[in-house]
Amino acid sequence: MSATPVEIITAREVPLGGPRAMTVYRTLPQRQRSMIGAWCFVDHYGPDDVSTTGGMDVAPHPHTGLQTVSWLFDGAITHHDSGDNHAVVLPGEVNLMTAGAGICHSEVSTQATTSLHGVQLWTALPDHARHGQRRFDHFRPTPHLFDGGQALVFIGELLGERSPIPTFTPLVGAEIRLDAGAALTIDVDPTFEHGVLVDTGSIELCGTVVAPRELGYTGIGETHLQLRNTGDHPALLLLIGGEPFGEEIVMWWNFLGRSHEEIAQFREDWQQHSDRFGVTHGYIGHDPEGLPRLPAPRFPITRIKARKNPAPHARPEVRIES
Repeated sequence: MSATPVEIITAREVPLGGPRAMTVYRTLPQRQRSMIGAWCFVDHYGPDDVSTTGGMDVAPHPHTGLQTVSWLFDGAITHHDSGDNHAVVLPGEVNLMTAGAGICHSEVSTQATTSLHGVQLWTALPDHARHGQRRFDHFRPTPHLFDGGQALVFIGELLGERSPIPTFTPLVGAEIRLDAGAALTIDVDPTFEHGVLVDTGSIELCGTVVAPRELGYTGIGETHLQLRNTGDHPALLLLIGGEPFGEEIVMWWNFLGRSHEEIAQFREDWQQHSDRFGVTHGYIGHDPEGLPRLPAPRFPITRIKARKNPAPHARPEVRIES
């Protein structure tokens, strides 16, 4: 048995993008565990045949109090936001959008995209930063080669590589590819908790099997993580981590706040086209008769409560099927 406990978090299927939604596989947040460091949202999708699924078409929608991190394995997505940032998201490049007090943006797979495959992540902004300005950052990391594979470090520092992308709490994020039969031992910050999301391959994390679309979680106190591809084919995975987030957050739809009343106000501001979110220019959806912006869902009758995250220690015995 491994000396490092590993908690397995399974994904649940979620429709993304309104009436013609694509299916994504969500590992965070869950009832089992809602955050890893400041990472509070992980959607994994594809590989999807766009001719069959229709691809991604998410009309302008709002965010508060968070950063979005877009990471693609295959395909391309156009990004437009109300900070007047316009970009094409490509594989191997990280695009990070900071919502601050409020932003809106659209995401659409390009016409040339035939296969769409990637991960969408959010990080929670701490209280001192969540009322700040909108911004957009882009970075293409240089591959870090090792015996049996390569890594792309897009957030924070790992394997001697450092990303210039700004974050407001200590974080790490990296894509790792392992050849068939390859193994990798990674020195990590013991003050961080970590998660390994498996895309493809037969992966063992510190001796524990993590299946595709599952996230293997290790808590604080670990000084290294061991990854092994026990299969006959290459493996692809994403590693995320960070210092445990010390603030309680209230999350509903696309908003992060600190109270029910604050979330209610964010929703009202969006519905009333408030200047808080601005206007996204450049959105062209796949459906000529599609919505020009996404309306907020019906607000819950019951009070929205802060998410309670377990202590930053892996619980191998806890496994809640989604």
